[in-house]
Amino acid sequence: MKDFWYNGTNKNILEVFRMIKELKEFLFKANVLDLAVAVVMGAAFNAIITSLVEDVITPLFLNPALKAAGVAKIADLSWNGVAYGSFLSAVINFLIVGTTLFFVVKAANAATALSKKGKDEEETEAAPTQEELLTEIRDLLKEK
Repeated sequence: MKDFWYNGTNKNILEVFRMIKELKEFLFKANVLDLAVAVVMGAAFNAIITSLVEDVITPLFLNPALKAAGVAKIADLSWNGVAYGSFLSAVINFLIVGTTLFFVVKAANAATALSKKGKDEEETEAAPTQEELLTEIRDLLKEK
């Protein structure tokens, strides 16, 4: 039985190296790296928002409502056997994350627009107009 990696030719070895090269190109594209960073940042952001809801918002704003309902934690909220407290907490998390991401994306879009506007102004200032080019050509022809 012939070995897969070497069967008398370098064809299989070259195929493996080609696949490794393609994998490396795919992994190091900006989109894949950006996505990986976004996933890690999202996980960290989720921990922050969960702590904000459980440790700040619930004690400050929801405790009066929780005391009126006769429960100690938001997870203990229920109505006719339906425990909706955890769901309510998840909805609050979602609203906070969605609102925060909305403002982050809006700020990023504004920064990108300002950056593009500055680059466009630089490009228009750097390029000579058609009249200037024609004047230069005319002057060069007069010198000859």
